[in-house]
Amino acid sequence: MSTPIEYLKGVGPQRADLLKKELSIFTFKDLLECYPYRHVDKTRINRICDIHLTTEYIQVVGKLVSHEVVGTNRAKRLVAVVTDGTGTLELTWFQGINYVQKILGIGNTYLIYGKVGFFQGQAQITHPEIETYVAENSQGKAYLEPVYPSTEKLKARGLGGKNFSKLVHALLMQLRERDLPEFMPESIVKELNLPSRYASINAVHFPANQESFESALNRIKFDELFIAQLRMGLMKAQRHRYSKGVVFEKVGDCFNTFYNQYLPFPLTGAQKRVIKEIRQDCGTGKQMNRLLQGDVGSGKTIVALLVMLIAVDNGFQACLMAPTEILAQQHYQNISRLLKEMDIEVALLTGSVKGTARKKILQDLAEGKLKLIIGTHAVLEDPVQFKNLGIAIIDEQHRFGVAQRAKLWGKASIPPHVLVMTATPIPRTLAMTAYGDLDYSVIDELPPNRKPILTVHRYESARHQVMGFMKEEIEKGRQVYIIFPLIEESEKLDYENLMRGYENVQAWFPEPKYWISMVHGRQPLDVRETNMKRFKDGETQIMVATTVIEVGVDVPNASVMIIESAEKFGLSQLHQLRGRVGRGSEKSFCILLTGTKLNNDAKERLKTMCATSDGFKIAEKDMELRGPGEIEGTRQSGEYQYKLANILNDKPLLDLAKKWAEQVAENDPSLDSAENLPLKNYLMEQKGKTPWSKIS
Repeated sequence: MSTPIEYLKGVGPQRADLLKKELSIFTFKDLLECYPYRHVDKTRINRICDIHLTTEYIQVVGKLVSHEVVGTNRAKRLVAVVTDGTGTLELTWFQGINYVQKILGIGNTYLIYGKVGFFQGQAQITHPEIETYVAENSQGKAYLEPVYPSTEKLKARGLGGKNFSKLVHALLMQLRERDLPEFMPESIVKELNLPSRYASINAVHFPANQESFESALNRIKFDELFIAQLRMGLMKAQRHRYSKGVVFEKVGDCFNTFYNQYLPFPLTGAQKRVIKEIRQDCGTGKQMNRLLQGDVGSGKTIVALLVMLIAVDNGFQACLMAPTEILAQQHYQNISRLLKEMDIEVALLTGSVKGTARKKILQDLAEGKLKLIIGTHAVLEDPVQFKNLGIAIIDEQHRFGVAQRAKLWGKASIPPHVLVMTATPIPRTLAMTAYGDLDYSVIDELPPNRKPILTVHRYESARHQVMGFMKEEIEKGRQVYIIFPLIEESEKLDYENLMRGYENVQAWFPEPKYWISMVHGRQPLDVRETNMKRFKDGETQIMVATTVIEVGVDVPNASVMIIESAEKFGLSQLHQLRGRVGRGSEKSFCILLTGTKLNNDAKERLKTMCATSDGFKIAEKDMELRGPGEIEGTRQSGEYQYKLANILNDKPLLDLAKKWAEQVAENDPSLDSAENLPLKNYLMEQKGKTPWSKIS
């Protein structure tokens, strides 16, 4: 399987270079795993009269009536007309005209296949697959023909369409069952009645019928999902067996005093459950690696604080890291306020903390006097040393790289427990695959007193009413956010749009009756902080901003969120922005403003936002609309790149693979049993080809 592709008959050095560059095919194995993306049913011949506007691909048999070259040199094309007695069909070629003209004969009958288009109401196929039709041999063509991914360069070198298919066929003819040995444990193959690996790879390329194709496809998808889940299951099992962690033996005075006297509101059942899960983890003597998911406003910060107090009760230090200075300061202010009656010092360490203040923090941390530290990436810098770091909590974890998190582990002789938190709910299927090696907790209920945010969609034509509504809310003493989109590729244009928007808002809300803050990424940090603070302190009623305020800004008096050009935002971003309001006791509103020209995806996103405020439902919808690959790509997970499996569409198969993989990892974590040895060998073969170390 590891034989270089140039040694396959029909390839050679030049074609091999092209296959490597265009499709990353280096070996026989790579070619086998370049699966067809669809199959053409060559058993079905359609009538030309059955072609209608929704027809995509069609195969017909027709007699050539005419062919001629039309147009000038630059826009020259060959147009042929065929008929099958029920209607006529145009065939068009823009390239290879001289060659095609030579092989076409008027009056001859051809088997024609291709994608249907319409030109001036006439059905046509551009660059069809065409071959002479021989009626007596047509019975021998009862098969599903594979269609492979290709590129113009491959087609130009005779490696497109059928020629590529011939290469795969030639390779399969060379292979025997021993070349594709079974690695799946026999008990699983029998229990699930799976076809053999060898038969499946043959049938997924060249199936005899639809049934054998589906059976083979299921087997290969199961293999992909099982191997991915097994790798993560083994990592988790290994971590649980070997990774030493500090032990939090007790819940002491700090936790109990805060819980009984200063907790601002009763914990929800979900918060209590999550704290219990974390306590159990931290008491085992193994290092905890846990992902905590919670929707916007579900109370993750209070959970983080209570866990940090457990660390302090056990004589350890705790740190909370946030991705931005604004968010770190907010955590610092909130936690300092909550602990003000208790004798626990909290410090803030960001890039802005300089001189004597910084020196004192570093000294107190190194000596163990300072128990709680809140900061940004600044906490990871080499001069920052802890005496005995017990737990590191990372907020908005997808904004921290793997290497950065690893730096934290090096700051203690025994790696600290790690709790990573995210307010962007991840669909369960994605969490199972991208974060399968982490233990997983969810705060899936909101505090009881939170009022739902009313979300509505309004077109540009209703701007007058929207501005009138804003004035009414401001007169009641409320504050308003107005958010403009930020598309990185057009930073200059975005800035101009923002400034124009700011001027329009000023025209609607003139000073001195109204005061407006503006915040965007181009501002110096101190200006941004000042403008944010003025809004937070109630000195300005309106905040005009880009998405820099997406995460963590907490202004309980803000009750209206207006999102301009809402169709340009993704679902999870819209949900995050909406979470900036509804933090006080007043009813809050989110208004999605758009133009009238919306594509179907945008309409679906806006409809979802208006229908639900459940972050997990929104995440599922987001995954459905964007596809799992796109969402997975935003997370630094280095997850398995599935070639055929799709974690959204193959959910039942994923659950099945996970169940069996966990069973194998639990019963035989070293894969030393006779039955699991082939599996171990297969994993060893693959080692280094997938960046598993990046999973976190």
